[in-house]
Amino acid sequence: MSYLVLARKYRPKNFSEMVGQSHVVQALGNALGTGRLHHAYLFTGTRGVGKTTVSRILAKSLNCTGLDGQGGITAEPCGVCDACRDIDSGRFVDYTELDAASNRGVDEIAQLLEQAVYKPVVGRFKVFMIDEVHMLTNTAFNAMLKTLEEPPEYLKFVLATTDPQKVPATVLSRCLQFNLRPMAPETVLEHLVQVLALENVPAEPQALRLLSRAARGSMRDALSLTDQAIAFGSGRLDEASVRVMLGSVDRSYVFRLLDALARGDGRTVVETSEVLRLNGLSAASTLEEMATILQRMAVLQAVPGMGAGDDDTDPEIAETARLAHTMPADETQLLYSLCLHGRGELGLAPDEYAALTMVLLRLLAFKPQASSVASPVAAKPAPGSAAEPAKKPLPEQAAAPAAHRIPATQSRPAVVPAVQTVPEPVSAPVYESKKTFAHAGQAQPAINSVASERRPADQPAMPAAPSPGTLPQDASLGDAWGQLVNQLVAAEAIAALTRELALQSELRGRSEGVWTLRVERESLSQPAAREKLQLALQMALADPALQLTVEVGPVTDTPARRNGAALAERQRAAEALIQNDPFVQDMIRDWGARIVPGSIKSVSP
Repeated sequence: MSYLVLARKYRPKNFSEMVGQSHVVQALGNALGTGRLHHAYLFTGTRGVGKTTVSRILAKSLNCTGLDGQGGITAEPCGVCDACRDIDSGRFVDYTELDAASNRGVDEIAQLLEQAVYKPVVGRFKVFMIDEVHMLTNTAFNAMLKTLEEPPEYLKFVLATTDPQKVPATVLSRCLQFNLRPMAPETVLEHLVQVLALENVPAEPQALRLLSRAARGSMRDALSLTDQAIAFGSGRLDEASVRVMLGSVDRSYVFRLLDALARGDGRTVVETSEVLRLNGLSAASTLEEMATILQRMAVLQAVPGMGAGDDDTDPEIAETARLAHTMPADETQLLYSLCLHGRGELGLAPDEYAALTMVLLRLLAFKPQASSVASPVAAKPAPGSAAEPAKKPLPEQAAAPAAHRIPATQSRPAVVPAVQTVPEPVSAPVYESKKTFAHAGQAQPAINSVASERRPADQPAMPAAPSPGTLPQDASLGDAWGQLVNQLVAAEAIAALTRELALQSELRGRSEGVWTLRVERESLSQPAAREKLQLALQMALADPALQLTVEVGPVTDTPARRNGAALAERQRAAEALIQNDPFVQDMIRDWGARIVPGSIKSVSP
């Protein structure tokens, strides 16, 4: 006796055996039970989810005569009457299956519709099943429209397609459409366990997990891969042989890469990538597995306890949870995006493993190096101390006035310059660029002075800066914080993530030299950005002891929201000014002119 493949041997014979399509089974079962039958059904979905199987079960339900030959339409076909057995074996004369991929012309459809005028020979209904209906030509679709809309009472149409977008709207509107969903890996795994138990084939749980993930939602693909794995493993399924057969990457490499990326360990990343090259493992599969783990990590970070799945026997759950606690949420999102886009770059690079290494190292290049930004007060040696080496001023520094001297070290600016040729009183800093500063001889802050140098002559001056070490006491915290942040932004004292932290934060309190800010998004609360903002505030207020803390929570009053409200108000005022202008009104009245929407822009002061 010839061998029957698992996908055909275990094809469902009734609705109760259907897996993963409960929404379709419930709708059809209720319709069959109440007798509310449509004349045309359209089943859509990816390959191997049960479209043809559902159509055959539906045909059996419509024509089943029961064990005694006296049965009627039922949602539970008996499977033993002549109609059920003939439909299962493909020889029922009143059930016609047409493959539209190879019979797509108008002549084939016309030949099929010629049979519609004849009543069923042995069954209760004629059933025309057209598979891959989207492959029909436009003329073929047009030829079947009339019959599809008003078929004889004994005729039922069942259409199936993997691409419903290509089916004309005129056909879709005449059908009752059901979308068969791809099956979850857990659903496929559960069904494989049952099938292999009936087949008496020993299998390791991790091998079945690999097969259920590789099926990508298709039960037919899962059973076909299982057939192949049984042959590859000589009658048994173990993880090692299934992994070799599928060419999938061992997730221990994936976890090693993610752990190294979380720790910023570039050496381990490069070494692991080289191991993948030596073992001939797929770079695309590596990025795919990484994206899968990162997606679970992201869910765990957003909703703890929901990202790893319900299978407690999966040994990867604990490692996924550990990495979710180790890697910040924003880095998880960044790496997930890099993995998705990196798969498209593999074919562009001369070597896919080199492309894989570049994709992984890209995260390290963009990784926030919070630990490399030392505290501006505690980590900097005091001027003149033994720990502070003597530095000879640069020629341009020696020749420049004291108020415009640039420190020799620009990578980590300090509150007090490391080199001073003459003693100078501690005062507010003068911002000369985004990264350099020096002390001025005047006592007032120089933020406004720098802004005034860049301001046109007819532009109004910025509000006066607060005196050193204080904020205006007669203003609310929101007014004071918004004024200070806008001055820092105008003077280009803060940039990038530090600027966003300042603009999107709300000043919650000031007590004993400690300022408390609140932000809505945790990604803004990076240690590096906080320390840079603290340094900018220390310099702006001439208060080296000022400390800054950032908490995460809802905010109501931030400089960004104030600026947005002010911009909207200026825009409304500008539009009102133009619309009320006498000349504009004359043009509209006399010449039929109109104001183009969006063409009015307010000019920032």
